Amino acid sequence: MRTVLRRPDFRLLFAALVASMAAESVLLLALAVWVKDLTGSDRMAGATIFAVVAPMALAPLVGWVVDRYRRRPFFIAANLVAAVLLGPLLTVRDRADVWVIYVVAALYGLSYITLAAVLNGLIRHLVPADLLADANGVLQTVRQGLRLIGPLAGAGVYAAVGGWLLVALAMTGFLTAAAVVGRLRVREDPPPSAGRRGPTEMDAGLRHLAGEPALRRALLGYGLGSLVMGFTESLIFAYVDLGLRRDAAFVGVLVMVQGVGGLVGGLFSATAVRRLGEVGALAAGVTFFGPAALALAYPGLWLGVAALLLAGVSLPLTMVGLNTLVQRRTPPALLGRVTAASEALVSGPQALSIGTGALLVGVFDYRLLFTLVGIVTTAAGIYLWQGRGLTGPVRVPTPRRPVDGEVLAAARRRGGP
Repeated sequence: MRTVLRRPDFRLLFAALVASMAAESVLLLALAVWVKDLTGSDRMAGATIFAVVAPMALAPLVGWVVDRYRRRPFFIAANLVAAVLLGPLLTVRDRADVWVIYVVAALYGLSYITLAAVLNGLIRHLVPADLLADANGVLQTVRQGLRLIGPLAGAGVYAAVGGWLLVALAMTGFLTAAAVVGRLRVREDPPPSAGRRGPTEMDAGLRHLAGEPALRRALLGYGLGSLVMGFTESLIFAYVDLGLRRDAAFVGVLVMVQGVGGLVGGLFSATAVRRLGEVGALAAGVTFFGPAALALAYPGLWLGVAALLLAGVSLPLTMVGLNTLVQRRTPPALLGRVTAASEALVSGPQALSIGTGALLVGVFDYRLLFTLVGIVTTAAGIYLWQGRGLTGPVRVPTPRRPVDGEVLAAARRRGGP
């Protein structure tokens, strides 16, 4: 990771993304808390998350728009627009204004897809192919760290001061990201005219995902796992209540444990991609989730801590493997559409499984459901592992040490003895 951070252009992008991701992390949970505070309804608070996820249906359109423009100016514009979109939240006062939060949450979800689509293209433009896994690993490490503290910090700021300061901080993060990338000097050719044909090109990302064997297997396997991974969002409350016999607030402790695992996974994800290949790293991440879920079917504090550490490690492995695979196996002109489509194909099943899990946990024993999650994710991981040969290990070239004769010749060219 140090190698990619030595690149001045990536360091600038990295600084911008830290500001942007910090804004995202403090905002998401706080919006739901805000709705809960205004309405007193858990259902309406949960609908806030749905409002964020719903724009995934527009992913093909978003990707098509992203591919029509150069990455750097589009990234700047997207962050500026994201900051402006948060402005209406400053007008929220009581229950009658909840609709404003829902509208902003939906627009925020749309901006999230947009930023993800343009970011993949910008990273691919700045970073050599052999350092893409390192770049994605660095960003995932930061993202996991912010997920560890960001949502709780955002909820804490809202509880202590109110929503206005939270909105101001998030807006500052997006504006900072735009300003920092504005200093980035990178030459980009205009997108090819083929990307300007119109809406008939919107499904090109889906066609590419279906036609490229490694991407097809990656999305099928990860999509299968995502159909049940979201169950754990509801099951963890039953695990704490019925299994550990602790207060619901203890869920926050377990989320922090999972965040620590995410940090570890982020640090080692680039190494996993280099040694196992992109599909192999993705397979390892999905497979790790299986035994973690199975362990949670048996309530025990230390076993649960170990399981959540393992679940935390799995997430950055899957994301770095998938993002690096998309970047390497997609023509630059299609990268926005392919990224948006892959995001929708993964996040859509996850959102569906979160809702389904909330229904099932009231009907079935949570231990049975954790067992189901473990079996399905393990099967998905095995399916992905069988396709690891589609992407081999990534070898980073090392500079050759010059022999004595070459050193002497170089010195003479510089005017030395």
